[in-house]
Amino acid sequence: MQRLTVALDWTPNVNHIGFFVAQAKHFYSELGLEVELLTPSADNYAITPAKKVELGQADFALCPIESVISYRTKKQPFDLLAIASLLQTDLSAIVVRKDSGITSPRALDGKIYSSYQARYEDGIVRAMVTNDGGKGDLKIIYPAKLGIWNTLLSGQSDATWIFLNWEGVQVEASAPKFRYFKMRDYQIPYSYSPVIAASASRAAVNKEAYRLFLNATKKGYLYCQEFPDEAVSILAPHLPLHDQSIDLKRALEVSAPHFGTSEHWGIMEETAVKKFLDWVQENGLEKHELAFSTIISNGYLA
Repeated sequence: MQRLTVALDWTPNVNHIGFFVAQAKHFYSELGLEVELLTPSADNYAITPAKKVELGQADFALCPIESVISYRTKKQPFDLLAIASLLQTDLSAIVVRKDSGITSPRALDGKIYSSYQARYEDGIVRAMVTNDGGKGDLKIIYPAKLGIWNTLLSGQSDATWIFLNWEGVQVEASAPKFRYFKMRDYQIPYSYSPVIAASASRAAVNKEAYRLFLNATKKGYLYCQEFPDEAVSILAPHLPLHDQSIDLKRALEVSAPHFGTSEHWGIMEETAVKKFLDWVQENGLEKHELAFSTIISNGYLA
């Protein structure tokens, strides 16, 4: 058995369901793989998933595509490479409470935004505000990552970035109600998140194992589409206590159409990635030019 480790980007949630299904249904072990899933709650997010790959603590990281760009362009670059996307559609959004009176991004001027402190995040959110006619004058705070969502729920902040298929589902039937601002509605060509990323040099050495891993993972996600009730029952025991009230069936219902198909699971389209790369440069968030092939490889998908 070849042992592989995946550093999850968050505590277990619907975006990760295919990994847990692939484990439970023995899709990994049938291919001679023993896969361990690392949750950030183990170290309270002290080390990011991408950093764990850089340090050799994990073979794969789940992260937004911005992390790959960031690692490739930092002062001491690391060869992080995106090899598959879990979602074919951006299901993220900036969220505010409806009772806040914030009806569009421009109204975020002067408001408090809870940031994950990702390299391009604050610039992206400011661009959304200015694209809507605001000044981009947000008050940005950096809470503990695993507590960011709670800052909005408790009123300590006015906005943050969430997944509509997770936190969005969590509050569908709650009071207060929430309002969402999607990147694509404000001229931001955000591409893929989360992606499966790995070290390019290690991926080249372990290409067959990584290919098998992606095949089994793909099988797990497609299984979720075909057998949603079973998939939900597999994920449920892995949820942290504070997420156990989420309607998992509804979360999977929202997510499953965006997992892709047997012909198009994990694929990252060059046009979409290039649009985002160009946008990051044009908006002054990144000085370095990067080619699509530098940060993306769909070649590990059989």
